[in-house]
Amino acid sequence: MFTSRVRRHDRSAWPTLVGAGAMALVMTACSSGSSTGSGGDAEAPKEFSYLTNVENTTIKGELEKLATGACADAQAALPLKVETVPQTQLDQKLQLLAGQDALPVQYAAGNAPSLTVSLERSKNVLDLDRALADLGVNDEIEPAALSTIKSLYGGKFSVLPYEYNIEGIWYNKELFQANGIQVPATWDELLAAAEKLKAAGITPFAASGEQGWPLTRLISNYLQRDLGPDALQKVSDGAAKLTDPAYVRAAQAIADLGAKDYFGKGVGSIDYDTAFNQFLTGKAGMFYMGSWALADFNNPERNQIGEENVGFMPFPEVSGGQGSSAQLTANVGLPMAISAKQYDGPDGKVGSWLTCIAENYGTELLKNQQTISGFKTSGDVPGVKPLTKEIKQRIADTDTTVLWFEALFDSKATTTSQTNAAPLVTGDLSPADFMAKVQEDLDS
Repeated sequence: MFTSRVRRHDRSAWPTLVGAGAMALVMTACSSGSSTGSGGDAEAPKEFSYLTNVENTTIKGELEKLATGACADAQAALPLKVETVPQTQLDQKLQLLAGQDALPVQYAAGNAPSLTVSLERSKNVLDLDRALADLGVNDEIEPAALSTIKSLYGGKFSVLPYEYNIEGIWYNKELFQANGIQVPATWDELLAAAEKLKAAGITPFAASGEQGWPLTRLISNYLQRDLGPDALQKVSDGAAKLTDPAYVRAAQAIADLGAKDYFGKGVGSIDYDTAFNQFLTGKAGMFYMGSWALADFNNPERNQIGEENVGFMPFPEVSGGQGSSAQLTANVGLPMAISAKQYDGPDGKVGSWLTCIAENYGTELLKNQQTISGFKTSGDVPGVKPLTKEIKQRIADTDTTVLWFEALFDSKATTTSQTNAAPLVTGDLSPADFMAKVQEDLDS
Protein backbone atom coordinates (compact mmCIF):
# COMPACT_ATOMS: atom_id res chain seq x y z
CA MET A 1 0.00 0.00 0.00
CA PHE A 2 2.70 2.46 0.98
CA THR A 3 4.73 1.99 -2.18
CA SER A 4 1.74 2.38 -4.47
CA ARG A 5 0.59 5.47 -2.62
CA VAL A 6 3.94 7.14 -2.91
CA ARG A 7 4.22 6.24 -6.58
CA ARG A 8 0.76 7.55 -7.26
CA HIS A 9 1.46 10.78 -5.45
CA ASP A 10 4.82 11.23 -7.08
CA ARG A 11 3.12 10.69 -10.42
CA SER A 12 0.44 13.25 -9.68
CA ALA A 13 2.78 15.82 -8.27
CA TRP A 14 5.00 15.92 -11.38
CA PRO A 15 8.26 15.80 -9.39
CA THR A 16 10.59 16.43 -12.31
CA LEU A 17 10.77 18.30 -15.56
CA VAL A 18 12.45 16.77 -18.55
CA GLY A 19 15.70 18.43 -19.50
CA ALA A 20 16.50 20.66 -22.41
CA GLY A 21 18.10 17.80 -24.30
CA ALA A 22 14.92 15.76 -24.09
CA MET A 23 12.89 18.70 -25.31
CA ALA A 24 15.26 19.14 -28.21
CA LEU A 25 14.82 15.48 -29.15
CA VAL A 26 11.06 15.84 -29.29
CA MET A 27 11.13 19.11 -31.16
CA THR A 28 13.62 17.97 -33.79
CA ALA A 29 11.95 14.63 -34.28
CA CYS A 30 8.50 16.11 -34.91
CA SER A 31 7.13 18.90 -37.02
CA SER A 32 5.58 21.92 -35.34
CA GLY A 33 1.97 22.98 -35.52
CA SER A 34 -1.41 23.07 -33.83
CA SER A 35 -3.02 19.98 -32.33
CA THR A 36 -6.68 20.52 -33.04
CA GLY A 37 -6.97 16.88 -34.08
CA SER A 38 -8.92 15.44 -36.97
CA GLY A 39 -7.07 12.30 -37.88
CA GLY A 40 -5.41 14.02 -40.85
CA ASP A 41 -4.11 11.66 -43.50
CA ALA A 42 -3.02 9.03 -40.96
CA GLU A 43 -4.27 5.49 -41.38
CA ALA A 44 -7.29 4.77 -39.19
CA PRO A 45 -6.26 2.91 -36.00
CA LYS A 46 -7.09 -0.78 -35.80
CA GLU A 47 -6.91 -0.90 -31.99
CA PHE A 48 -7.61 1.42 -29.09
CA SER A 49 -3.93 1.24 -28.21
CA TYR A 50 -2.95 2.59 -24.83
CA LEU A 51 0.46 3.16 -23.22
CA THR A 52 0.76 3.62 -19.47
CA ASN A 53 3.34 3.24 -16.73
CA VAL A 54 3.47 -0.27 -15.31
CA GLU A 55 3.01 0.99 -11.74
CA ASN A 56 -0.46 2.31 -12.58
CA THR A 57 -2.97 -0.53 -12.72
CA THR A 58 -6.04 1.59 -12.03
CA ILE A 59 -6.87 2.87 -15.50
CA LYS A 60 -6.00 -0.41 -17.20
CA GLY A 61 -8.32 -2.33 -14.88
CA GLU A 62 -11.21 0.09 -15.24
CA LEU A 63 -10.93 0.29 -19.03
CA GLU A 64 -10.91 -3.50 -19.24
CA LYS A 65 -14.10 -3.57 -17.16
CA LEU A 66 -15.69 -0.94 -19.41
CA ALA A 67 -14.67 -2.97 -22.47
CA THR A 68 -16.86 -5.84 -21.27
CA GLY A 69 -19.62 -3.60 -19.98
CA ALA A 70 -20.70 -0.07 -20.89
CA CYS A 71 -18.14 0.25 -23.70
CA ALA A 72 -18.67 -3.21 -25.25
CA ASP A 73 -19.77 -1.70 -28.57
CA ALA A 74 -16.68 0.51 -28.74
CA GLN A 75 -14.54 -2.51 -27.83
CA ALA A 76 -16.08 -4.61 -30.60
CA ALA A 77 -15.30 -1.91 -33.17
CA LEU A 78 -11.84 -1.01 -31.85
CA PRO A 79 -10.34 -3.53 -29.39
CA LEU A 80 -8.45 -2.22 -26.37
CA LYS A 81 -4.72 -2.98 -26.38
CA VAL A 82 -2.62 -2.00 -23.37
CA GLU A 83 1.16 -1.61 -23.30
CA THR A 84 3.10 -0.71 -20.17
CA VAL A 85 6.51 0.75 -19.48
CA PRO A 86 8.27 1.52 -16.16
CA GLN A 87 7.57 5.03 -14.91
CA THR A 88 11.26 5.90 -15.08
CA GLN A 89 11.29 5.07 -18.80
CA LEU A 90 8.02 6.75 -19.75
CA ASP A 91 9.42 10.07 -20.99
CA GLN A 92 12.07 8.37 -23.09
CA LYS A 93 9.48 6.02 -24.59
CA LEU A 94 7.13 8.88 -25.47
CA GLN A 95 9.94 10.83 -27.13
CA LEU A 96 11.04 7.77 -29.12
CA LEU A 97 7.50 7.01 -30.33
CA ALA A 98 6.87 10.65 -31.19
CA GLY A 99 10.07 10.74 -33.24
CA GLN A 100 8.87 7.65 -35.13
CA ASP A 101 5.37 9.10 -35.55
CA ALA A 102 4.16 6.00 -33.70
CA LEU A 103 2.42 7.19 -30.55
CA PRO A 104 -0.58 5.03 -29.58
CA VAL A 105 -4.14 6.32 -29.53
CA GLN A 106 -3.94 7.07 -25.81
CA TYR A 107 -0.84 7.47 -23.67
CA ALA A 108 0.15 8.50 -20.16
CA ALA A 109 1.29 12.11 -20.09
CA GLY A 110 4.98 12.59 -19.40
CA ASN A 111 6.51 13.23 -16.01
CA ALA A 112 6.10 16.98 -16.43
CA PRO A 113 3.62 19.22 -18.23
CA SER A 114 6.43 20.59 -20.42
CA LEU A 115 6.75 17.30 -22.32
CA THR A 116 3.04 17.19 -23.13
CA VAL A 117 3.11 20.85 -24.19
CA SER A 118 6.01 20.02 -26.51
CA LEU A 119 4.13 17.05 -27.97
CA GLU A 120 1.08 19.27 -28.48
CA ARG A 121 3.15 21.65 -30.57
CA SER A 122 4.11 18.76 -32.82
CA LYS A 123 0.47 17.76 -33.43
CA ASN A 124 0.65 14.73 -31.16
CA VAL A 125 -1.92 15.83 -28.58
CA LEU A 126 -5.63 16.06 -29.29
CA ASP A 127 -7.42 19.32 -28.45
CA LEU A 128 -9.94 17.86 -26.03
CA ASP A 129 -11.90 21.10 -25.76
CA ARG A 130 -12.86 20.78 -29.41
CA ALA A 131 -13.07 16.98 -29.55
CA LEU A 132 -15.33 16.51 -26.53
CA ALA A 133 -17.54 19.38 -27.65
CA ASP A 134 -17.92 17.73 -31.08
CA LEU A 135 -18.81 14.48 -29.32
CA GLY A 136 -21.33 16.26 -27.09
CA VAL A 137 -19.67 15.18 -23.84
CA ASN A 138 -17.63 18.23 -22.85
CA ASP A 139 -19.97 18.76 -19.89
CA GLU A 140 -18.84 15.41 -18.42
CA ILE A 141 -15.65 17.02 -17.05
CA GLU A 142 -15.67 18.61 -13.60
CA PRO A 143 -14.93 22.37 -13.89
CA ALA A 144 -12.33 22.08 -11.12
CA ALA A 145 -10.46 19.40 -13.06
CA LEU A 146 -10.56 21.48 -16.23
CA SER A 147 -9.19 24.47 -14.31
CA THR A 148 -6.28 22.40 -13.01
CA ILE A 149 -5.48 20.90 -16.41
CA LYS A 150 -5.41 24.27 -18.12
CA SER A 151 -3.20 25.72 -15.37
CA LEU A 152 -0.68 22.92 -15.95
CA TYR A 153 -0.77 22.80 -19.75
CA GLY A 154 -0.53 26.39 -20.88
CA GLY A 155 -4.27 27.01 -21.00
CA LYS A 156 -4.99 23.89 -23.08
CA PHE A 157 -7.32 20.98 -22.30
CA SER A 158 -4.66 18.42 -23.22
CA VAL A 159 -5.23 15.41 -20.94
CA LEU A 160 -8.09 13.35 -19.58
CA PRO A 161 -8.36 13.39 -15.75
CA TYR A 162 -8.54 9.68 -14.93
CA GLU A 163 -7.78 10.57 -11.32
CA TYR A 164 -8.33 13.92 -9.66
CA ASN A 165 -7.20 15.08 -6.25
CA ILE A 166 -7.88 18.13 -4.16
CA GLU A 167 -5.66 18.93 -1.20
CA GLY A 168 -6.23 20.40 2.22
CA ILE A 169 -5.98 19.79 5.92
CA TRP A 170 -7.57 16.65 7.30
CA TYR A 171 -8.39 16.84 10.99
CA ASN A 172 -9.40 14.52 13.82
CA LYS A 173 -12.97 15.49 14.74
CA GLU A 174 -12.83 13.73 18.08
CA LEU A 175 -9.65 15.53 19.14
CA PHE A 176 -11.04 18.86 18.01
CA GLN A 177 -14.21 18.35 20.02
CA ALA A 178 -12.37 17.14 23.11
CA ASN A 179 -10.19 20.25 23.08
CA GLY A 180 -12.91 22.76 22.24
CA ILE A 181 -11.56 23.54 18.77
CA GLN A 182 -13.80 24.88 16.02
CA VAL A 183 -12.75 24.22 12.43
CA PRO A 184 -10.33 27.09 11.62
CA ALA A 185 -11.31 29.47 8.86
CA THR A 186 -8.28 31.77 9.18
CA TRP A 187 -4.55 31.33 9.63
CA ASP A 188 -4.72 32.85 13.13
CA GLU A 189 -7.45 30.39 14.10
CA LEU A 190 -5.32 27.54 12.75
CA LEU A 191 -2.42 28.66 14.95
CA ALA A 192 -4.73 28.81 17.97
CA ALA A 193 -5.96 25.28 17.23
CA ALA A 194 -2.38 24.02 16.95
CA GLU A 195 -1.51 25.59 20.30
CA LYS A 196 -4.46 23.87 22.02
CA LEU A 197 -3.47 20.51 20.59
CA LYS A 198 0.14 20.95 21.65
CA ALA A 199 -0.96 21.91 25.17
CA ALA A 200 -2.96 18.66 25.32
CA GLY A 201 0.13 16.63 24.41
CA ILE A 202 -0.96 16.01 20.81
CA THR A 203 1.24 16.72 17.79
CA PRO A 204 -0.65 19.45 15.92
CA PHE A 205 0.53 18.54 12.39
CA ALA A 206 1.71 15.21 11.02
CA ALA A 207 4.15 15.79 8.15
CA SER A 208 6.96 14.02 6.34
CA GLY A 209 10.08 16.15 6.42
CA GLU A 210 11.96 13.33 4.72
CA GLN A 211 9.91 13.79 1.55
CA GLY A 212 9.71 17.56 1.93
CA TRP A 213 6.71 18.22 -0.31
CA PRO A 214 4.15 18.03 2.55
CA LEU A 215 5.95 21.04 4.03
CA THR A 216 6.42 23.01 0.81
CA ARG A 217 2.70 22.50 0.12
CA LEU A 218 2.06 24.63 3.20
CA ILE A 219 4.28 27.38 1.81
CA SER A 220 2.43 27.53 -1.50
CA ASN A 221 -0.96 27.50 0.18
CA TYR A 222 0.04 30.40 2.42
CA LEU A 223 1.43 32.27 -0.58
CA GLN A 224 -1.76 31.87 -2.58
CA ARG A 225 -4.00 32.85 0.32
CA ASP A 226 -1.84 35.90 1.01
CA LEU A 227 -0.83 37.11 -2.47
CA GLY A 228 -3.56 35.54 -4.60
CA PRO A 229 -3.93 32.42 -6.75
CA ASP A 230 -1.45 33.65 -9.37
CA ALA A 231 1.43 34.07 -6.91
CA LEU A 232 3.46 31.15 -8.27
CA GLN A 233 2.54 31.83 -11.88
CA LYS A 234 4.12 35.26 -11.44
CA VAL A 235 7.34 33.58 -10.32
CA SER A 236 7.24 31.28 -13.34
CA ASP A 237 6.64 34.27 -15.63
CA GLY A 238 9.49 36.26 -14.08
CA ALA A 239 7.14 38.94 -12.74
CA ALA A 240 8.11 38.10 -9.16
CA LYS A 241 10.83 36.25 -7.29
CA LEU A 242 10.69 33.92 -4.32
CA THR A 243 13.19 36.24 -2.66
CA ASP A 244 10.73 39.15 -2.68
CA PRO A 245 9.78 40.06 0.91
CA ALA A 246 6.13 39.06 0.45
CA TYR A 247 7.21 35.59 -0.71
CA VAL A 248 9.75 35.13 2.07
CA ARG A 249 6.92 35.97 4.47
CA ALA A 250 5.19 32.72 3.48
CA ALA A 251 8.31 30.65 4.18
CA GLN A 252 8.61 32.44 7.51
CA ALA A 253 5.04 31.53 8.46
CA ILE A 254 5.74 27.81 7.92
CA ALA A 255 9.15 28.03 9.61
CA ASP A 256 7.35 29.49 12.63
CA LEU A 257 5.21 26.34 12.86
CA GLY A 258 8.39 24.35 13.27
CA ALA A 259 9.83 26.81 15.78
CA LYS A 260 6.74 26.28 17.93
CA ASP A 261 7.24 22.50 17.69
CA TYR A 262 3.89 22.06 15.91
CA PHE A 263 5.33 19.26 13.73
CA GLY A 264 6.61 17.35 16.75
CA LYS A 265 10.09 15.95 17.27
CA GLY A 266 12.29 14.70 14.45
CA VAL A 267 10.15 15.93 11.59
CA GLY A 268 13.16 15.87 9.27
CA SER A 269 13.46 12.08 9.50
CA ILE A 270 9.75 11.25 9.38
CA ASP A 271 8.77 9.43 6.19
CA TYR A 272 5.44 9.47 4.41
CA ASP A 273 4.05 6.31 6.00
CA THR A 274 5.05 7.32 9.52
CA ALA A 275 3.37 10.70 9.16
CA PHE A 276 0.26 9.01 7.80
CA ASN A 277 0.21 6.62 10.76
CA GLN A 278 0.57 9.48 13.24
CA PHE A 279 -2.74 10.84 12.02
CA LEU A 280 -4.52 7.50 11.58
CA THR A 281 -3.62 6.43 15.14
CA GLY A 282 -4.74 9.68 16.76
CA LYS A 283 -1.27 10.93 17.64
CA ALA A 284 -1.62 14.04 15.45
CA GLY A 285 -4.60 16.33 15.17
CA MET A 286 -4.10 17.59 11.60
CA PHE A 287 -2.56 16.27 8.39
CA TYR A 288 -2.07 18.13 5.10
CA MET A 289 -2.63 15.66 2.26
CA GLY A 290 -4.45 15.09 -1.02
CA SER A 291 -7.70 13.22 -1.50
CA TRP A 292 -5.78 10.14 -2.67
CA ALA A 293 -5.68 9.53 1.11
CA LEU A 294 -9.36 8.54 1.02
CA ALA A 295 -8.37 4.94 0.29
CA ASP A 296 -6.65 4.79 3.69
CA PHE A 297 -9.26 6.82 5.52
CA ASN A 298 -11.90 4.36 4.28
CA ASN A 299 -9.81 1.33 5.30
CA PRO A 300 -10.78 0.28 8.86
CA GLU A 301 -7.69 -1.90 9.19
CA ARG A 302 -5.45 1.12 8.64
CA ASN A 303 -7.56 3.95 10.03
CA GLN A 304 -7.73 3.45 13.80
CA ILE A 305 -9.59 6.70 14.52
CA GLY A 306 -12.47 5.76 12.24
CA GLU A 307 -13.62 7.26 8.94
CA GLU A 308 -16.39 9.10 10.78
CA ASN A 309 -13.79 11.05 12.80
CA VAL A 310 -11.90 12.37 9.76
CA GLY A 311 -12.84 15.87 8.65
CA PHE A 312 -11.57 18.02 5.78
CA MET A 313 -10.91 21.75 5.75
CA PRO A 314 -9.46 23.88 2.99
CA PHE A 315 -6.25 25.69 3.83
CA PRO A 316 -7.51 28.71 5.80
CA GLU A 317 -7.47 32.31 4.66
CA VAL A 318 -4.77 34.79 5.62
CA SER A 319 -6.05 38.02 7.11
CA GLY A 320 -5.95 40.77 4.49
CA GLY A 321 -4.89 38.30 1.81
CA GLN A 322 -5.98 38.28 -1.81
CA GLY A 323 -6.70 34.55 -2.03
CA SER A 324 -9.70 32.53 -0.97
CA SER A 325 -10.13 29.20 0.81
CA ALA A 326 -12.49 28.28 -2.03
CA GLN A 327 -9.41 28.00 -4.27
CA LEU A 328 -8.24 24.47 -3.52
CA THR A 329 -4.86 23.07 -4.43
CA ALA A 330 -5.44 20.25 -6.92
CA ASN A 331 -3.64 17.85 -9.21
CA VAL A 332 -4.52 15.45 -11.99
CA GLY A 333 -3.13 12.20 -10.67
CA LEU A 334 -3.38 10.02 -13.77
CA PRO A 335 -3.38 12.32 -16.83
CA MET A 336 -3.76 10.69 -20.23
CA ALA A 337 -3.34 12.33 -23.65
CA ILE A 338 -5.01 11.29 -26.91
CA SER A 339 -3.00 11.29 -30.12
CA ALA A 340 -4.32 13.93 -32.49
CA LYS A 341 -2.89 11.92 -35.40
CA GLN A 342 -4.80 8.80 -34.38
CA TYR A 343 -8.11 10.53 -33.70
CA ASP A 344 -10.68 9.70 -36.36
CA GLY A 345 -13.26 12.40 -35.68
CA PRO A 346 -16.62 12.55 -33.90
CA ASP A 347 -18.09 9.74 -36.01
CA GLY A 348 -15.07 7.48 -35.70
CA LYS A 349 -14.17 4.51 -33.53
CA VAL A 350 -11.81 6.45 -31.28
CA GLY A 351 -14.58 9.00 -30.83
CA SER A 352 -16.89 6.21 -29.66
CA TRP A 353 -14.37 5.18 -27.02
CA LEU A 354 -13.93 8.79 -25.86
CA THR A 355 -17.69 9.26 -25.60
CA CYS A 356 -18.11 6.09 -23.57
CA ILE A 357 -15.19 6.93 -21.26
CA ALA A 358 -16.46 10.45 -20.63
CA GLU A 359 -19.94 9.20 -19.80
CA ASN A 360 -19.01 6.17 -17.68
CA TYR A 361 -15.48 6.21 -16.27
CA GLY A 362 -16.10 8.53 -13.31
CA THR A 363 -19.11 6.56 -12.11
CA GLU A 364 -17.45 3.15 -12.49
CA LEU A 365 -14.22 4.23 -10.81
CA LEU A 366 -16.10 5.64 -7.82
CA LYS A 367 -18.26 2.54 -7.54
CA ASN A 368 -15.44 0.02 -7.94
CA GLN A 369 -12.55 1.70 -6.11
CA GLN A 370 -13.97 4.58 -4.03
CA THR A 371 -11.63 6.80 -6.04
CA ILE A 372 -12.44 10.18 -7.53
CA SER A 373 -11.66 11.18 -11.11
CA GLY A 374 -12.13 14.44 -12.95
CA PHE A 375 -15.11 12.95 -14.82
CA LYS A 376 -18.58 13.60 -13.47
CA THR A 377 -20.64 10.75 -12.09
CA SER A 378 -24.22 9.94 -12.96
CA GLY A 379 -26.86 9.36 -10.31
CA ASP A 380 -26.29 8.20 -6.76
CA VAL A 381 -23.41 5.72 -6.84
CA PRO A 382 -24.12 2.95 -4.29
CA GLY A 383 -21.73 2.09 -1.48
CA VAL A 384 -19.79 5.37 -1.45
CA LYS A 385 -18.54 6.31 2.03
CA PRO A 386 -19.74 9.65 3.49
CA LEU A 387 -16.25 11.21 3.52
CA THR A 388 -15.72 10.34 -0.14
CA LYS A 389 -19.13 11.81 -0.97
CA GLU A 390 -18.16 15.01 0.82
CA ILE A 391 -14.93 15.38 -1.14
CA LYS A 392 -16.70 14.56 -4.40
CA GLN A 393 -19.18 17.35 -3.67
CA ARG A 394 -16.38 19.78 -2.81
CA ILE A 395 -14.84 19.07 -6.20
CA ALA A 396 -18.19 19.61 -7.91
CA ASP A 397 -18.58 22.95 -6.09
CA THR A 398 -15.09 24.18 -7.02
CA ASP A 399 -14.54 26.25 -10.16
CA THR A 400 -11.01 27.57 -9.65
CA THR A 401 -8.01 25.63 -8.36
CA VAL A 402 -4.39 26.48 -7.63
CA LEU A 403 -1.14 24.55 -8.09
CA TRP A 404 1.37 23.23 -5.57
CA PHE A 405 4.72 24.87 -4.82
CA GLU A 406 6.89 22.99 -7.33
CA ALA A 407 4.29 22.54 -10.08
CA LEU A 408 5.96 25.04 -12.41
CA PHE A 409 9.56 24.43 -11.24
CA ASP A 410 12.24 22.52 -13.11
CA SER A 411 13.69 19.33 -11.64
CA LYS A 412 16.68 21.03 -10.00
CA ALA A 413 14.55 23.64 -8.22
CA THR A 414 12.07 20.94 -7.18
CA THR A 415 14.82 18.87 -5.58
CA THR A 416 16.30 21.90 -3.84
CA SER A 417 12.88 22.90 -2.52
CA GLN A 418 11.96 19.50 -1.14
CA THR A 419 15.34 18.60 0.35
CA ASN A 420 15.58 21.94 2.17
CA ALA A 421 12.02 21.98 3.53
CA ALA A 422 12.96 20.08 6.70
CA PRO A 423 15.93 22.37 7.55
CA LEU A 424 13.53 25.30 7.10
CA VAL A 425 11.11 24.09 9.76
CA THR A 426 13.82 22.81 12.14
CA GLY A 427 15.55 26.21 12.14
CA ASP A 428 18.69 25.04 10.37
CA LEU A 429 17.94 27.23 7.34
CA SER A 430 16.43 30.70 7.40
CA PRO A 431 13.31 31.46 5.33
CA ALA A 432 15.27 33.98 3.27
CA ASP A 433 18.02 31.46 2.54
CA PHE A 434 15.49 28.73 1.68
CA MET A 435 13.78 30.93 -0.89
CA ALA A 436 17.13 32.14 -2.23
CA LYS A 437 18.31 28.59 -2.84
CA VAL A 438 15.21 27.71 -4.84
CA GLN A 439 15.21 31.00 -6.75
CA GLU A 440 18.87 30.52 -7.68
CA ASP A 441 17.95 27.25 -9.37
CA LEU A 442 15.01 28.86 -11.16
CA ASP A 443 17.25 31.67 -12.39
CA SER A 444 19.85 29.24 -13.73
